[in-house]
Amino acid sequence: MIDALTDAALRARARDPELFNVVYRTYAGQVLGYLTARGVEDPEAVMQEVFLAVLPRLETVTGGVAGLRTFVFSVAHARMVDDHRRRRRAPLELPFEPDLDGREETSAEDTVMERIAPQEVQDLLSVLPDEQREVLTLRLVAGLTVEQSAEVMGKSNGAVKQLQRRALIRLREQAAVKEYVTP
Repeated sequence: MIDALTDAALRARARDPELFNVVYRTYAGQVLGYLTARGVEDPEAVMQEVFLAVLPRLETVTGGVAGLRTFVFSVAHARMVDDHRRRRRAPLELPFEPDLDGREETSAEDTVMERIAPQEVQDLLSVLPDEQREVLTLRLVAGLTVEQSAEVMGKSNGAVKQLQRRALIRLREQAAVKEYVTP
């Protein structure tokens, strides 16, 4: 049936669901193969977009079967280009894998804990306000998570994170002052 289509027949039957069905069955596999070969991230979804764009414009196609085929693959090519552009603009999202993380930067907590003795830890903690001291004790000494520490303290997770951040900044400042002052 598709081989017998002329421009007039296409225009006359453009709204006929059977025509779209024939066009889809005829070209879907080829369009899918084209999109897959061209490296489209989700070729099935893009193929559906192609035919959703083709359907309302069937009556504008000229050139008979050859024109229809050219039109279908022109839309497929445009969608493939769109997919490649979108992926170039969007950063590649990879899952975080802690075992493969090769960074060797130490955290502020590790730096503080390596540089000072237990008595110095107590002395430094004594300069902190009660809530900051409590957060650091729960997080570093007791090894609780932010959520667990928040539950123990009756605070929100954000409040615990903020208290911890401020406490670590203050400890870092205290450690820097102590290093500067000691001979």
